[in-house]
Amino acid sequence: MEQTLIILKPDAVQRGLMGQIISRFEQKGLKVVGAKMMQITPELAAEHYAAHTEKPFYAGLVSFMTSSPVLVLALEGVGAIAICRAMMGATFGSQAAAGTIRGDYGVSNSFNLIHGSDSPEAATKELGLFFQEGEILSWDRAMEGWVYDLSGDEPE
Repeated sequence: MEQTLIILKPDAVQRGLMGQIISRFEQKGLKVVGAKMMQITPELAAEHYAAHTEKPFYAGLVSFMTSSPVLVLALEGVGAIAICRAMMGATFGSQAAAGTIRGDYGVSNSFNLIHGSDSPEAATKELGLFFQEGEILSWDRAMEGWVYDLSGDEPE
């Protein structure tokens, strides 16, 4: 099972979309193994977005991400990273396909509702930034056999 970080950004929180977005992930079959609402500090934003420090949008991004609470999620499932990224849609809401989170709820090219890890390495790093030890739980879901084919060695 793969884990990934999802951040419901300030615009998703302020617009009251948290429940609808979480429902999409759960309905897809992904398991929430960690969740917390938090205010991102400028220091945490700087660390999380360190790769973008030289880009022209960096200052605005940090300002936006620290402007209001966010909801951070740790999601788990087979292929969770790729599944979440496909569900999120293209970066800009104006270009995101209908049926994706950004396509259904966003039109802005600045406020794009959601962040998701883009690789296993990024997920490990990002989960470590936003969750302390013990905040991501391992738990059994009764419906797991109805989400994945568990008849073989690995869930499908």
